[in-house]
Amino acid sequence: MSTITNAIAVPSPGAPLEQTTITRRDLRPDDVLIDIAYAGICHSDIHQAREDWGTAIFPMVPGHEIAGTVAAVGSAVTKYQVGDRVGVGCMVDSCGECEYCQAGTEQFCVKGNVQTYNGVGFDGENTYGGYSQQVVVSDAFVCGIPEGIGLDVAAPLLCAGITTYSPLRQWGAGPGKKVAVVGLGGLGHMAVKLAAAMGAEVTVLSQSLKKQEDGLRLGAKDYYATSDESTFETLAGRFDLILNTVSAELPIDSYLGLLRVGGAMVNVGAPGTPLSYSAFSLIGGNKSLAGSMIGGIAETQEMLDFCAEHGIGAEIETISADQVNAAYERVTGSDVRYRFVIDTATIGA
Repeated sequence: MSTITNAIAVPSPGAPLEQTTITRRDLRPDDVLIDIAYAGICHSDIHQAREDWGTAIFPMVPGHEIAGTVAAVGSAVTKYQVGDRVGVGCMVDSCGECEYCQAGTEQFCVKGNVQTYNGVGFDGENTYGGYSQQVVVSDAFVCGIPEGIGLDVAAPLLCAGITTYSPLRQWGAGPGKKVAVVGLGGLGHMAVKLAAAMGAEVTVLSQSLKKQEDGLRLGAKDYYATSDESTFETLAGRFDLILNTVSAELPIDSYLGLLRVGGAMVNVGAPGTPLSYSAFSLIGGNKSLAGSMIGGIAETQEMLDFCAEHGIGAEIETISADQVNAAYERVTGSDVRYRFVIDTATIGA
């Protein structure tokens, strides 16, 4: 039997979000019905709601940082049971057959992973995200949220957490490594927490020093303002890894100059315009300039377990459904520390 649930939708590109109802599909044998408790607001929600990244599907229910509890399971589900604490991130399906799906990197599915919202499933139906009170997801794309992490601070881990955890792991952040995090926002603050917990020495590179106290509290050893030209001289050749979390144009050559020989600068931010650099900035020090997306489901579960072990959650501001439009404006104005989370019980109230 299909489920009608309260939701917050964007009716058309750039329009204010409004409360409505949507219908979730009947449970298939491998499906999990989740009562959503909290949904994080990611900057990518805003980009897609405003069609900044190309043509989108409307009406749109954004949200891919979902935390809640299992309300029902399909007949073939054995991994989860009613009452379990679970989360859903940026994707809800993939082909399951290609080399990348078989390797546990479903985000790179050859047929294209099915996005949690603004996507089309293999059944031809549009997907609707976490700004709602219930969602139905295949059990293969559901992660368990361990005890010890509040569901509210866990929700942003399903995007901001895995987006920063994956490159930190892949490029070897850990004891003896010096890691710079560019930007202290929704992604950056998680990168600082995670890299510090991995044992790396962390430095924040931000345009100004206004968040310095926060950066040090979250685990950074040093904090520098990139608006100060002397920063790039002081830190030249220092870092093994630079994780760039900002979606803005940067002087890439200057940042590459901060890397040690063999170091890497990895981008998880996605600016709307191309970045440029000189090949000699890489060749001269055997350096790498790379990008990273989210992780696969297994790595997302690994991240959640790591966060539980180290007592890590997002820094959040909880809001009600009627505050979402104001929150969008505050996000675009960099006026949040560091993630808005919607209390979904307020939707339809």
